[in-house]
Amino acid sequence: MTDEAAGRSARVVVVDDQTVVREGIVMLLGLLPGIKVVGSAGDGEEAVRLVAELAPDVVLMDLRMPRCDGVEATRRIRAGHPATQVVVLTTYADDESLFPALQAGARGYLTKDADGEEIVRAVHSVLSGDAGFSPSIQRRLLERLSESEPRRAGPTEPPDGLTTRETEVLVLIAEGFNNQQIASRLHVSTATVKTHINNLFAKTGLRDRAQAVRYAYRKGLVRPSEG
Repeated sequence: MTDEAAGRSARVVVVDDQTVVREGIVMLLGLLPGIKVVGSAGDGEEAVRLVAELAPDVVLMDLRMPRCDGVEATRRIRAGHPATQVVVLTTYADDESLFPALQAGARGYLTKDADGEEIVRAVHSVLSGDAGFSPSIQRRLLERLSESEPRRAGPTEPPDGLTTRETEVLVLIAEGFNNQQIASRLHVSTATVKTHINNLFAKTGLRDRAQAVRYAYRKGLVRPSEG
């Protein structure tokens, strides 16, 4: 159950080295439901200290900062405080920014043109075990995966003993939908979606949604969009 579903606001720390930007994000989040800003920091060193002190649910992390950048701060936070999730909120969407942040342990990645609704969605997505990516970042990840995986013809039947419904859920995960969106598309409850995900993970040996995306591409269940 997410914090939102349980009626408790997600406790968030905002990290950005630009004071005006940081204060603006804090002000925006203060107006949004399901979010409670418990602290803010101007660099990665301060962010790590605040996480140790406040134990927030989520850190909204800028990347390019003095003293300690966002990638190193993310790595240290995830290593020392695994209960705290990190969602990157940055100007940069290039591969040199995106992939090091994900490798350091960030579970979400937004660019600063994201609106309040996208930020709230990303925060609660990572708390429920989903990834929190903006649509443009999701597309880039899928493109990168498709570049690294060999092309295969679509399977004649679901792989690894998956049912047709489990395969449909897997494809929607790979296309970037969260559990609530999958439930809406398939006209089932989120609890049913979670059951399908647990079953398909057990059958395939997958551990998380990132692996599920790679698996779906490798098995030819999804292909990158053209253009």
